[in-house]
Order: sequence, then structure tokens, then C-alpha cells
Amino acid sequence: MTMPILHYVHDPLCGWCYAAEPLVQAAASAGVPIVMHGGGLWDAPSHVAAEKRHMMRESDGRIARLTGQPFGPAYLDGLLSAPGTVWHSRPTIAAILSAERLEPGLALPMMAAIQHAHYVAGRAVVSGDVLADLAAGLGLPAGPFAALLHELPVDRHIEETRGLMRRLGLGGFPTFLIQRSGELSRLPHEHLYGRPDDFVAAIEEGASQGGARATA
Repeated sequence: MTMPILHYVHDPLCGWCYAAEPLVQAAASAGVPIVMHGGGLWDAPSHVAAEKRHMMRESDGRIARLTGQPFGPAYLDGLLSAPGTVWHSRPTIAAILSAERLEPGLALPMMAAIQHAHYVAGRAVVSGDVLADLAAGLGLPAGPFAALLHELPVDRHIEETRGLMRRLGLGGFPTFLIQRSGELSRLPHEHLYGRPDDFVAAIEEGASQGGARATA
């Protein structure tokens, strides 16, 4: 059976995308081609009110219990607790696109580096300097990476992702789609958090059985 393409509609600063990291990594390790679509959860540089930060902390706790994904003190007691923390998706999506442009195949590792820097190390991943440091850790050249952060059509990518979501009636992040024979079908994953092997099996089963289809 030919392995289908997995389309991953994501946002690097979405906690449930972090919850899905082991699922996506398992798919990549199994040889599933992955196309990433950044949707821009935080449209503009934003501060988060105390009530919203409390809700995020509760959600993060649920993610940790469900998946085992780590949340470090530097995030929980630093970034998440500080009212002055800036939340902005665009720089992180730009970093993923830049990494992929410089070295095809590095989009997912860059996503993982951003997530762990944010949720574990408590680093301000909206900062170009932090993103450049993460890129350097993946072996990417500093100058070209910094240039691409500002040159790539990031806003167009985000709008194309949102257009895809509107056309297919997709509700949020993360969303997974299987592409096979030019058609897309939704891959339900909510029951598979913490079960990466079952996620890979679901991709294979969905590819063989088809499912609800929509034209991209």
C-alpha cells in the first residue's frame, strides 16, 4: 500500500498541537510524508488575561496527564504566569517555513524545537534571536535563516491555511487530513492522544478505507 500524505493543520503555540507532537513524530518515523499548514492562532502580538492564562494552565495539565508531554517550570511559572508575555504565531510559522526552505525536511524538527523551547525551557519564541538560536541548533546558517524570516510570504501561507480550513469546514488546531489519489479526508485523532502507534495505524487504515472526502 502506498503511504498517503498527511496534512497537518497546526499552530506552534497551540497546546493541543504540542500534545500531538508524539503522534506526528511517529508518523514521520514511519515514513509518512507530512505537509504542514500554519494557521495563525495568535494573529497579532497579544497579552493574555489572567483568566485565560488560568484556563491554559488547566488545559496544559490535562495534556501532561494524557500524553506525558513535559511542561517545564520556566514555562509554567515564567511565560505562562507573566502578564507581559507576548503571544504571536506569525514569527514561529515564519521560522518553520524558513527552515523548510533552507533544508527540506526540517519543518517538523523546527516545529518541535519551537514547542520544546516554549513549553519546557520557557523561552520567548516570538523573538527572532531565539528562533535563530533554535535554527542554529538544527544546523541552519544564521544569515540566510534571518533573511528568510522577513522575506517569505508568511501572511499568504497563513491565509491559504485558513482558506483550506474554511473550504473543508475545519474547526481548529490541530487537524489532520489524509491525501490519497488527489483527495483529502479528515483523520479523527482526538481519541489517539498518547497512542502514537495507533495514530500511525489509523493513517494506514484511513488510506486503505477512504472516508469522508473533500476537494482541496
